[in-house]
Amino acid sequence: MARDLDRMPTREALAAAARDFHARGWMAGTAGNLSAREPGDRRAFWITASGRPKGRLGPEDLVRVQVADGAVVERLDPEARPSAETAIHRAVYAALPQVGACFHVHTVEACLASWAARGPELPLPPLEMLKGLGIMEEHPEVGLPLFENRADVEALARDVAARLQREPPRLPALLIRRHGLTVWGASPQEAYNRVELLAFILEYLTRGGR
Repeated sequence: MARDLDRMPTREALAAAARDFHARGWMAGTAGNLSAREPGDRRAFWITASGRPKGRLGPEDLVRVQVADGAVVERLDPEARPSAETAIHRAVYAALPQVGACFHVHTVEACLASWAARGPELPLPPLEMLKGLGIMEEHPEVGLPLFENRADVEALARDVAARLQREPPRLPALLIRRHGLTVWGASPQEAYNRVELLAFILEYLTRGGR
């Protein structure tokens, strides 16, 4: 990414991140969804519109919705509809008010690692990369919360909301089995950085690293 996402208007930052992730193979076709709040606004967020190719995403391909009920409050393209997974973003923002951006990508390694995992978490290897995710111990034992995928996205979002409210995760991310990785941060650039870090860790893990 040539420019700091946090120095760009929110819609432009999300479009730029989507094009970058698409180029890496992390948002193939129309898959994945990215969202961010405007600075100082906790009530709503911009999210990528449903069915838009991520490799060609522009600022007009974003829709602004309310955290409380998902109602659309702004869009440049009258035909744009919020991502089908908007409810999961709403769950993250509602449970974690400090979050300013939430990115969901589909890496091959996330699908492989989540498919092989057993239990409610995927244990991660104690790599230096974890420091960029706020884990500063010398030999950390941490894992990514793991959720079973559901065709009913609203039901999956309820699962996410219940777990985040009951037990906020140590890591700013979660996995959906054989689906993808959802990562959040205080800003678009922090969320972007954390996607990169977790992509590295999951690739290391699926290559047999311990």
